Amino acid sequence: MIRVASVVLGSVLATSVVAEPLPCEKLKAEIEAKIQAAAVPSYTLEIVANQDVTDQNMVVGSCDNGSRKIIYQKNDQ
Repeated sequence: MIRVASVVLGSVLATSVVAEPLPCEKLKAEIEAKIQAAAVPSYTLEIVANQDVTDQNMVVGSCDNGSRKIIYQKNDQ
C-alpha cells in the first residue's frame, strides 16, 4: 500500500512540474527558434490577449496561464 501511495504521489509531483506554464516571452523564443530552424524567410509572431485573437488557426501557443496567445503569420514576399 505504501508503494502504491508513493507512486501516486510521485506521478502527481512530476505532472505538476511538467504542466507548469511558460512565460510568454520564453515560449515565444522557443517557437521562434523552431521557425528559424525550418528556414521560414519572413514571418510574424505576436503575443496577444485571448479576446484579440481573430483566427484560431493562427494560434501557435498559449501562455500566462491561458490568458494570452501567441499567433503566427507567414508574410508574403
